[in-house]
Amino acid sequence: MPEGVSWVIVLVLLLVLAAEFVNGWTDAPNAIATVVSTRVLSPGAAVLLAVVLNTLGALSGTAVAATIGKGFVDPQDVTPATVGAAMTGIILWSTFAWRLGLPTSESHALVAGLTGAVIATAGVDRVRWEGWTKVGEGILYSTFLGFGVSMVIMIAIYWLFRRVAPSLVRSIFSRAQIASAAFMAFSHGSNDAQKFMGAFTLTLVAGGILPEFEVPLWVILLCATTMGIGTATGGWRIIHTLGTRMTRLEPVHGFAAETGAATVIEVASRFGIPLSTTHTISTAIMGVGATQRLSAVRWGVAGEMVMAWVVTFPVCAAIGWATGMLFKLLGVP
Repeated sequence: MPEGVSWVIVLVLLLVLAAEFVNGWTDAPNAIATVVSTRVLSPGAAVLLAVVLNTLGALSGTAVAATIGKGFVDPQDVTPATVGAAMTGIILWSTFAWRLGLPTSESHALVAGLTGAVIATAGVDRVRWEGWTKVGEGILYSTFLGFGVSMVIMIAIYWLFRRVAPSLVRSIFSRAQIASAAFMAFSHGSNDAQKFMGAFTLTLVAGGILPEFEVPLWVILLCATTMGIGTATGGWRIIHTLGTRMTRLEPVHGFAAETGAATVIEVASRFGIPLSTTHTISTAIMGVGATQRLSAVRWGVAGEMVMAWVVTFPVCAAIGWATGMLFKLLGVP
């Protein structure tokens, strides 16, 4: 580690963990919102399931972490101050949205904040704009496929169980939803948990602690655990928004939404596409609700969420840029 930089590295790594903790507040609850709202699992059991399966998902690959660490910027152009500026934007914006009970996309907050910070500390020409094509792909992929796949699954269940008594359907899917919630938590870990692992590793490379970008096992475990603690301590606001405010859910609806969303997320993870798990599960819940009737979805709540998703890009990019410029003026390396 270069002399005189150690305190900056420590500070930035703590900021990354703080952002991961906030991610546990605002994004990780997506994985268990429906299983809690349908009362299939108690909040405590659901959080435990989320922590374990998120960690296992995070261990399943690092393609998304590599996209975050190398797809938007050259790691050699990134300083600890760059990462610290990006994390500041995520922490401020996501905490504000959490206070309002709005699930934000940490994926979009991260790439926007990192882009703004790189422009401030290294110059606009150092941004790999081609990386943003994956962001665009992820938005379209998560929004339309999340809605569509879950709707198709729900329609198929309606048809297959059309002659089965409602009480038996509820009994069957109360058990099945535990498996779908586990699948959703695993897929969340395989995509979303990796993003901050990428930022953490990027800091280690920038500080000269690692010679090249490769995510160590201890970083995976540390970030996954931090996110789990965040979910356990503050995730209930988001669970309430997704699980009860948007539409009324029964276990069968929760199963369809989680299975559809998890499938979409898992495929994206294998291609290294850092999509928004918030978008995916939210649109999946909308798709499932719309199979009952369009009015079953509270579109006003959905509109508030979409507005928060849109605003995330400029707000986090601006905070990342402003903080990066401040660090530059202060001579923070």
